[in-house]
Amino acid sequence: MSSAQTTPGAHTGARAWLGLAVLVLPAMLLFMMLTVLFLAIPQLAADLKPSSTQTLWIIDIYGFLMAGLLVTMGTLGDRIGHRRLLIAGAAVFAVVSVIAANTSDPAMMIIWRALLGIAAATQMPATLGLIFSTFADPRQRGIAVGIWSGGISVGTGLGPVIGGALLEAFSWRAAFLIAVPIMAIVVIGAPLLLPNPRNPAAGRLDLFSVLLSLATLLPIVYGVKELAKPDSLLPALAGIAAGLAFGAWFVLRQLRLPEPLLDVRLFANRTAGGALGVFLLAATALGGIYLLFTQYLQLVEGLSPLTAGLWVLPAAALLVVVSTLSPVLVRRVRPGYLIAAGLAVQVIGYLMLTQVNAAGGLPLLVAGFIVLYPAVAPSMALTTNLVVGSVPPQKAGAASGLATTCSDLGISLGIAIIGSIGAAVYRAQTATTLPTGLPPEAAAAGRESLDGAVAAAQSLPADLGTALLTPAREAFTSGLNTAAVIAAAIAAGAAILAITKLRHIPATGPAAEAEQS
Repeated sequence: MSSAQTTPGAHTGARAWLGLAVLVLPAMLLFMMLTVLFLAIPQLAADLKPSSTQTLWIIDIYGFLMAGLLVTMGTLGDRIGHRRLLIAGAAVFAVVSVIAANTSDPAMMIIWRALLGIAAATQMPATLGLIFSTFADPRQRGIAVGIWSGGISVGTGLGPVIGGALLEAFSWRAAFLIAVPIMAIVVIGAPLLLPNPRNPAAGRLDLFSVLLSLATLLPIVYGVKELAKPDSLLPALAGIAAGLAFGAWFVLRQLRLPEPLLDVRLFANRTAGGALGVFLLAATALGGIYLLFTQYLQLVEGLSPLTAGLWVLPAAALLVVVSTLSPVLVRRVRPGYLIAAGLAVQVIGYLMLTQVNAAGGLPLLVAGFIVLYPAVAPSMALTTNLVVGSVPPQKAGAASGLATTCSDLGISLGIAIIGSIGAAVYRAQTATTLPTGLPPEAAAAGRESLDGAVAAAQSLPADLGTALLTPAREAFTSGLNTAAVIAAAIAAGAAILAITKLRHIPATGPAAEAEQS
């Protein structure tokens, strides 16, 4: 193993595990910031009074730029040092969070959220790259990656919980300020506990390739998200087409450059390509169902934001356990088989959600989520390790950026594709099931979405409100049932891909290690 990646004998023992804590905390926070504002938008909108378009960009620009720059920042970390990039990103994130918390202009809030997305992109690949530099032992490294992956999932899951708690105790501004103490820990702890590996032979960063990578990812992510909205088919397809065109240009440029931003030939690697495909499909299936799960809790069951968020905790706790155990189990079981088994369990959880009803469906909904959410842990904990471990050490940062991009992009794809399927079922069913006699505005809002129906019902007499909400909630649940079928099919496809593409990888136990040494 290259000395640029690890230094034998250094950063082991208690110091390494303390360093891991410094890496897991920002990873958890950065993914939590993808969801923590969802529950805060009503308060934020009341204070800032943004237009509907500005509200959309306040929510989405963070994830857009985070996904679009992960690969670039991973490669940059390989060249200048991951620790240096991590500290710089943490410092910027803390400062911008304070500014955003005191912003009163919606246009400026979009800018600050964009800067937070860039700062997040500098840190995410650095956290994973530093894990590979800190832990030389494959077993310890596998456990560390599992904890890191679990932290990301817990951060995503805890976003609604923490957001709901902060909304009840303070205001939407606290959702930004929570980042400050965590980033302070990173700025102080990273120089004391973490190495600063880099590739001394790295050349100059091709800035035009950076622009092409953004021009590839951002229009595709935007277009996929637009597919979830009515009457946006042409802009969505135009965005996806533009992104694909820029992507082709990006690939051709990388193949011609002597020192590419991203060595696209890595995708020909059977292990890396298969693991990335599994990771993308698993995140896609989970992202869409996770959105509908939280909406069901709030809009069908009528739970408060904090109470709804608390229903995520049992599944999140199990996910941490499974994420920690996966690197241990893979010592005896081939990773491809373990990942496929987890995805098969996910299929069972998704199929349970196909049986949820609008009335009295909460127990089955929560039970299904408890089955499916922890079952994603093997694919998250092990595929990342497989991707980064299958490439040369000097490419670890770029590979980690690809792995994290698949997670972020997969969640966005799931929300757009699976969420739009649920919305389409809802609109089709409410077109024929809403009662007559409703005010035109209330009927139009009820046909568009369940949250529109809930808002409209508040201004109606009790009997009319109930008459509107009952079929609307049944239509939403039908959309959830249909979306769960799609998610089950995606997870099943990911399981087949894991078996066919990853079954050649041996277990990491002593016999396998002796064979590889």
